Amino acid sequence: MPNAACILLIPLLPLIGFAVLGLFGRKVFRSFSGVIGTALVFVSAVLALWAAYGFFFGRGDHPSFSVTVLDAPWLVFYKGLSIDMSIVLEPLTVIMIVVVSLISLMVHLFSLGYMKGEPRFATYYAFLGLFTFSMLGLVLAGNLFETYVFWELVGCSSYLLIGFYYDRPSAVAASKKAFIVTRFADLGFLIGILILSFHSGTLNIDDLSLLSNQPQPAGASTLFLGFSVLSWGLALVFTGGAGKSALFPLHIWLPDAMEGPTPVSALIHAATMVVAGVYLVARLIFLYALYPGVLEIILYVGAISALLAAIVACTQTDIKRVLAYSTMSQIGYMMFSLGAVRPGGDPTAYTGSIFHLFTHAFFKALLFLCAGVIIHRVHSNEMKDMGGLRKTMPFTHFCFLVACLAIAGIPPFSGFFSKEEILLAAFRADKFIYSIGLFTSGLTAFYMFRLYFSVFWKKPQRADHAHPMPLVQSIPLALLTIGAAFAGFVPIPRFLLLFSETEPAHASPVFSIPPVTIALLGIGIAAWLYKEESDRPGRAAAALRGLYSLARNKFYIDEIYLFVTKKIIFHLIGRPAAWIDRHIVDGLMNALATTTARISACIKGLQSGKVQDYAWFFFIGIAGLAIFFIYIYT
Repeated sequence: MPNAACILLIPLLPLIGFAVLGLFGRKVFRSFSGVIGTALVFVSAVLALWAAYGFFFGRGDHPSFSVTVLDAPWLVFYKGLSIDMSIVLEPLTVIMIVVVSLISLMVHLFSLGYMKGEPRFATYYAFLGLFTFSMLGLVLAGNLFETYVFWELVGCSSYLLIGFYYDRPSAVAASKKAFIVTRFADLGFLIGILILSFHSGTLNIDDLSLLSNQPQPAGASTLFLGFSVLSWGLALVFTGGAGKSALFPLHIWLPDAMEGPTPVSALIHAATMVVAGVYLVARLIFLYALYPGVLEIILYVGAISALLAAIVACTQTDIKRVLAYSTMSQIGYMMFSLGAVRPGGDPTAYTGSIFHLFTHAFFKALLFLCAGVIIHRVHSNEMKDMGGLRKTMPFTHFCFLVACLAIAGIPPFSGFFSKEEILLAAFRADKFIYSIGLFTSGLTAFYMFRLYFSVFWKKPQRADHAHPMPLVQSIPLALLTIGAAFAGFVPIPRFLLLFSETEPAHASPVFSIPPVTIALLGIGIAAWLYKEESDRPGRAAAALRGLYSLARNKFYIDEIYLFVTKKIIFHLIGRPAAWIDRHIVDGLMNALATTTARISACIKGLQSGKVQDYAWFFFIGIAGLAIFFIYIYT
């Protein structure tokens, strides 16, 4: 096992990069800022791989499931409740630091070529360093409050990255939208943390795990609206995760987040910010397993998110928005898999979710980086401006095809293995959810190959000439392509259950026939509609009519939010509150100030500074006292 200093360096190196590049990058390092930031993240990734190897294969004197690297008391409250700054290694956190550091390294390296010439090049790499530090701190945190601190740092850094092009009104609006929507969800997360800590007496995640061994955990008998208080606490914690992971109905910020640089989209949508909610629920799965009602919420929210996003993705024409809704759909897959967990049952639901998180990181990062290369070539995000690029961009074409096959679940690519585990868990837990997952897998294959054929086949829409791709962009694409193709062979489920005697179930070849068949059917339909120029897509859209219009307009969920906020909340709450604030609160303060000023104007003559006036007042006072004591008091 690496020592504590090496583990600490994993998150601290990106933080050092943020501080150095943020303070001195633009004036001192300039064009070398990217190299410095990338080098620091490279060392962090190497240390993460070393830590993972030591944790899984070189345990030595650390045979336990969880290893506490750092545990320093910070704030101590009543009844022994304290907030500690701690770093804990366990199978899930070790896998996450590897995924986050590797994907961040690929994005850093790719950005050296993609963002070259950007005036705020050093600032961009400083923001990337802050984001990487925040995510690594989040996954290594040993208690819920520390997790919340890094959770908010992730939100802050994503706000900076999404709004990096601050001179574009659309980017500013997108960054504010992401920040505001996730703040509402994070309020629920904070309240959930307070409820859990109050009733359990601890914030440490390892100590919370002990509640699962109690016949009736503390606070379980306290009811509110028919649910235990701990159920409410866990549901509120899930609300925070749903906001960060862009699950329905808190998903509206995710498509707009595409306004940031494309490598940022790869970082946010692949293995980092959007999977934070999945990681949070997975980290507390031992508590969620005690409350089937909360798991049902997670199950159905995940399934609805997966299906809804897949339907919308089938109608979008912006390449990055298609990938954004694809991310939402895949996160829904991971989340409903966690919702299928049952106490003491088959661990496939848990391992399948994390396995898909692992494989999704590679093929989704690859898709976004390929999209960046394509957009850079055609100078447009719209699919109608693309076509025939397989001839001028053969390497990008190959990488994109591998990623599409992986996300569609075609064997032997990585997405096949992880998606099969999720579908198997859903099949055993709820046949209805399984049918939704199966249908969604077919939609996934359809919309991804709709994108693939629209970009790389059909008739070229713009004359273009091949340009050599910089090596710093080719290397990340090649490495991520290898990951998208072969990451499914990494035994992630076995690593997650390293210290458990329970073995996850595996899908049989017969079970794999329906999802693979449906995926191939989706690919076939996409090829029939989009491989060549024809009027078939238009006729299909006309045949679907209302459903197509609903999906094209994202089911009008954004408009519903705008109606609720502008028409209802603004008129029923905002305007009355503004009137009360302006006329009652401010009016009362203004009245006090006016009254004080008038009284002051009346009596200010008593302090005129003239000696003769003071003598006159003195004489009048003496005379008055004399009259009082001589004629009245006696």
